[in-house]
Amino acid sequence: MFGYININRKELDKEAAKAYQAYYCGLCRMLKMSCGTKGQMLLNYDMTFLVVLLTGLYELGHEETEFTCPIHPTKKQIAWINEATDYAADMNVILAYHNLEDDWKDGKAYTKKAFARAFAKDYERIRQKYPRQVGALEEYMGELSAAEEAEEENIDRIAGLTGEMTGEVFCWKQDEWTEELHCLGFYMGKFIYLMDAYEDLEKDRKRQNYNPFAKMVCEQEKDFETFVRLLLTSMMSECAKSFERMPILLHADILRNVLYSGVWSRYEYIQLKKKKQEKKKKGKPNVKSL
Repeated sequence: MFGYININRKELDKEAAKAYQAYYCGLCRMLKMSCGTKGQMLLNYDMTFLVVLLTGLYELGHEETEFTCPIHPTKKQIAWINEATDYAADMNVILAYHNLEDDWKDGKAYTKKAFARAFAKDYERIRQKYPRQVGALEEYMGELSAAEEAEEENIDRIAGLTGEMTGEVFCWKQDEWTEELHCLGFYMGKFIYLMDAYEDLEKDRKRQNYNPFAKMVCEQEKDFETFVRLLLTSMMSECAKSFERMPILLHADILRNVLYSGVWSRYEYIQLKKKKQEKKKKGKPNVKSL
C-alpha cells in the first residue's frame, strides 16, 4: 500500500522541490545507516511526507550532507537529516515488513517472505524503541486479516482499520499535537486503503481475492466511479482540514502540494490507463461479426 502520498512536481517551485528531494535523500541515507543497504530498498515517498510534516510541525532544523548516489553518480546529492528522519525510517521499516508479510500470505511469494526475514532483527529493535506504534500495527494486521477473511462489506469499517494504524504511526510523540496528527493520519490511512483497493479491483476480481468494492452494485459504471471519487475526496478533505488546524509554516507549501494535488497523481494515472484500455477494446474487431 505504498506509493500514493507523493508530490506534484509540476506545481512545486524549485526551492521547495529541492528541499523535498533533500528530505527524500535523507530518509534513504537514514535507512542505510540503520538497516544497511537492504534498508534503502524500502524507501518510499509516503514516509518522506511524514518527515516533512513532523519537521514543519515541530520546526526542526536539519543536518546537511553531500554524498555521491550510485543511481546519480555524476553529481553530488544533498541530504537533510533530523530527528523526524530517524523516526520515519523506523516506521518505514515496520510498515514495509508487514507489507511483505501480507504479500507472502496473499500470493505465497517466497522472495517477499525471505526479504521480510532479513529485517527480523531490525523489527525487534524498533519494537523495543516504539512499542506503541509496533503494537498498533500488529493489532491492525490481525484485525484486517480477520475482516478480509470474513469478506467485510462495510467499506468504512475496514478502511478505518488502516486509518487507526496510520494515525498511531503519525503520532510521533504524546503531546499537544497527538490528537491532530492522529486525525490526519487516520483519514490519510483510509485514503491509502481505498485507493489501493480501487486500483486493484480488476486484478482482485480475476484472482477471486477479497476487495471491499467487489460487491458494490451500481446500475452504471459511471455511478461507481462517481462514488469512489467522492469517497476519496471526502478522506482528503478531512486530511486537509486537520493540516490547516495545525500552525505549520515551515514547508507548508510542500505539504499543501501533497494534500491538495500530489495524492491525486496515482488516481489520474489510473483514469488514463482505463481510457487507454477502453480505446483498445473499441478498436478490436468483433470476431462474431466477421
